[in-house]
Amino acid sequence: MLRALFLTMLTLALVKSQDTEETITYTQCTDGYEWDPVRQQCKDIDECDIVPDACKGGMKCVNHYGGYLCLPKTAQIIVNNEQPQQETPAAEGVGAAANAAATSSTGTGGMAASGMAASGVVPGGGFVASAAAEVQTSRNNFVIRRNPADPQRIPPNPSHRIQCATGYEQSEHNVCQDIDECTAGTHNCRADQVCINLRGSFTCQCPPGYQKRGEQCVDINECDASNQCAQQCYNILGSFICQCNQGYELSSDRLNCEDIDECRTSSYLCQYQCVNEPGKFSCMCPQGYQVVRSRTCQDINECETTNECREDEMCWNYHGGFRCYPRNPCQDPYVLTSENRCVCPVSNAMCRELPQSIVYKYMSIRSDRSVPSDIFQIQATTIYANTINTFRIKSGNENGEFYLRQTSPVSAMLVLVKSLSGPREYIVDLEMLTVNSIGTFRTSSVLRLTIIVGPFSF
Repeated sequence: MLRALFLTMLTLALVKSQDTEETITYTQCTDGYEWDPVRQQCKDIDECDIVPDACKGGMKCVNHYGGYLCLPKTAQIIVNNEQPQQETPAAEGVGAAANAAATSSTGTGGMAASGMAASGVVPGGGFVASAAAEVQTSRNNFVIRRNPADPQRIPPNPSHRIQCATGYEQSEHNVCQDIDECTAGTHNCRADQVCINLRGSFTCQCPPGYQKRGEQCVDINECDASNQCAQQCYNILGSFICQCNQGYELSSDRLNCEDIDECRTSSYLCQYQCVNEPGKFSCMCPQGYQVVRSRTCQDINECETTNECREDEMCWNYHGGFRCYPRNPCQDPYVLTSENRCVCPVSNAMCRELPQSIVYKYMSIRSDRSVPSDIFQIQATTIYANTINTFRIKSGNENGEFYLRQTSPVSAMLVLVKSLSGPREYIVDLEMLTVNSIGTFRTSSVLRLTIIVGPFSF
């Protein structure tokens, strides 16, 4: 009885021990594999499916047991005897190749097999990738372990090395790649030349703006050789630039020159009128004015130069022109006593109701003069004792453009209170009344002021 119980417990312990050992064996997978709980075995991880952009440079990803390969898109899969077969999907193709390449032999406790899993070959040679696969069995399940080929390792087998053409070298991925002699510094270009890398070779060229003369690169003098500039050409190192004369600007093609219309850029260049000319501008003034300091307008005094006044007329210049007035402005019963002064004789009965004297004066003002503005002063020439002088505008102020302000007992100031626009002529009579203190004496005199308003504000 005790012996039967002991055998039963020993059997259970052995079974439990075996189960524990099998669990550890199946659930702990090597790198590149993961445990499949359904099939109860390790399965290969498809890195080509889960790793984004696993291969660069236009290479295709081929899944490999325990890893993956990056092969050219034109590569074919070779099975065991290196006979090409049709390309199959990454996971299935390499797996099939591995199984097809496996050869088995039996032995105690299991089965083991080994062989070449897959090789990628570029047609015509130049690329070889290979990996060894090992097949082991435990009980009734196969465990396939394939280690990916080390990309850093060039196979020691001479048949796996690449014979590259001149100008190419074998890369760490067993690919013939171009040798960049310019970057590597293995070219023989001169210091004044530029190295240009080519596929399998290189060339030496002169930089832009230079040309090769013999073995040297010399600067092209473009302004002398082929001057394309419309006006000014300046040679610079390796090239040239165009510039324009004053009053012109470079056009969009950087070769031709276009006139600058200065008159459109500003309305303050000229006082009166701006005239654009090729490469410059000029200022014009209206008739009766002349240009001074290139831009401003100044009145021409025609009375000092040329005028059409007669001998019995006097010339009076105003802003923008001139006028001829009679040298003797006196009208009957007035007589001329001095220049521009007319007196009515006391002996003439007609003079009793008329001003004793009339003095003729002329003045010129610019158009649109600011107001209020003092423009003319009137003053008594003869002062009598015990008299009172008063001043007024007798005529010529119907629209109220003027105002007469007395400034002292013997003087008054004519004030412009409304802006005037010309050309226009105003004749204003300014009267001075003189009365003695007892009222027994009364006289008057008139200053006839001719105001000529010019056509412009300058």
